[in-house]
Amino acid sequence: MLSPKKRRNISRIIPFGVIWYIFGLVYVIVEKGILGEFDYHPSTGIPYKLKVSFLFSFSMALVGLVVGTVEILYLNRLFIHKNFWQKIFYKTLIYILLNFGFTVIAYTSGTALELRTNLLDPAVWERLYVFVSNIAYLSVEVYTALTLSVSLFYFEISENIGHGVLLNFFKGKYHQPSIEERIFMFLDMKSSTTIAEKLGHVRYFEMLSDYYADLSNSIVGYSGEIYQYVGDEIIVSWKVEKGLKNNNCLQCYFDMKNSLEKHVEKYRKKYGLVPTFKAGLHVGEATTGEIGVIKKEIIFTGDVLNTTARIQGLCNTYKVDLLISADLQKRLELTSDWQIKPLGKSELRGRSENIELFTIHSQ
Repeated sequence: MLSPKKRRNISRIIPFGVIWYIFGLVYVIVEKGILGEFDYHPSTGIPYKLKVSFLFSFSMALVGLVVGTVEILYLNRLFIHKNFWQKIFYKTLIYILLNFGFTVIAYTSGTALELRTNLLDPAVWERLYVFVSNIAYLSVEVYTALTLSVSLFYFEISENIGHGVLLNFFKGKYHQPSIEERIFMFLDMKSSTTIAEKLGHVRYFEMLSDYYADLSNSIVGYSGEIYQYVGDEIIVSWKVEKGLKNNNCLQCYFDMKNSLEKHVEKYRKKYGLVPTFKAGLHVGEATTGEIGVIKKEIIFTGDVLNTTARIQGLCNTYKVDLLISADLQKRLELTSDWQIKPLGKSELRGRSENIELFTIHSQ
């Protein structure tokens, strides 16, 4: 079984393969249109076969998957603090230079073997110059750079608005409103106003950035989806099956707590304080769909969101960091490892019926 993080990474890599495959097909079609009835390339004299060209499109898909793997697992981390266009430019340049370096190594090595000489022979480098200065090679390099730029552009857009959100836009999944049963967690930083006044706007923003980053791995690791950032509040959502599986929604909360504890010294040295949070969880039906004209967005509406927000708001009243509704507690498979404390029924503003609440501790 793949972990949620690995499944997410695979789903982020696959679009690279798809984009490169599409560009490979386009190249094959354009090439065939230009050559017409020719069975060779006039500029190089290399024989042309349509079947071989289609294999090229599949090889492009494989290259795309390799690029996607390198991008997501390694290179993306190096440019995390660069702006949108800087990321695309620098990454494209790096990939092009790597590709050129590979071409130089492969071509000179092959030529040296063919001529039965060494790599320093001027004849080897003369043939390399002829090869890389040929319009056929240059056109492929330009096309590769374009393919790289488009795939990186897609990736950056996806990372900014959410990978799942972008795919759902393309698929039109939420073009018409639909009803889903979901679990929501409203997670709010404690004493955020006081912290903001102490740090100032810029330093507070920097701390929020670190805070969100430190919590993100827990959300991904337990199959959560970040629905919205609202100031210092994070709204996390699960499809009900994923949220209930292995108590993911609850495990996520405690893993986020542990994550912040691991970074206590970092926050103390950098900001002179350690952020903490409180959370409310609830389950129920929500209506979801695309909304907006100038700016489209996929949103959730329904009583479940209002109720979850008000449950989280009662954490201070009960002097606890976690509150969950009885509706959710009944559906979780909680063993003796969990300490469950009933807090009785509470009246929520805007609801005619009282709601039973629990707080839970992990042993």
